[in-house]
Amino acid sequence: MKLFNRSVSLAKAMPWIMIVCGTIGLLCALIIMYEKVELLQNPQFVPSCNLNPTISCGSVMQSGQSHIFGFPNPFIGMVAFPVIITTGVILAMGCKLKRWYWLGLQAGTVLAVIFIHWLFFQSVYRIHALCPYCMVVWLMTMSLFWYTTLYNIQTGVIKLRGGLQKAGSFARRHHLDIAGVWVLVILGLILKHFWYYYGQYFHL
Repeated sequence: MKLFNRSVSLAKAMPWIMIVCGTIGLLCALIIMYEKVELLQNPQFVPSCNLNPTISCGSVMQSGQSHIFGFPNPFIGMVAFPVIITTGVILAMGCKLKRWYWLGLQAGTVLAVIFIHWLFFQSVYRIHALCPYCMVVWLMTMSLFWYTTLYNIQTGVIKLRGGLQKAGSFARRHHLDIAGVWVLVILGLILKHFWYYYGQYFHL
């Protein structure tokens, strides 16, 4: 995929990356919020993604980590993803955004990607259960962080000097490879941790 051959290529792709990732992330956040409210109202409620002992949204929703800031975590996505969608729509209309806006968006995606990796650690190694909707949100957040960073580097919002320029060039050329390795590492850690359960399916 030659997405970064010319600056205009990423400029054309970025609005749709933001709209698609933002829409999927928002839908998942709404589903999580709906099912969390149902669970609070009725402790016997079984979330739609309670599939087995390891894929169990209910376990995640009832944990202390699900409202680390004093309110349900999905509220963050319900606020942040519409901003991303709106930004994508604005870009698709051909509007230009100021450098300060892109720097603010960059800071937001950095904080978001740090937060979802903390949630990944808590979910896998502390709660010992996974929420598929949450995992989709993680993936959308990672994608938004990655391509926002590459866009800001390519457009000069983030200025790289010296050896960092070579690193930035390498990242642009191999953006899909790097993203794929990132996802595979996370999936590998999940499979390793839950091998006691899933390993039985690989025994003939």
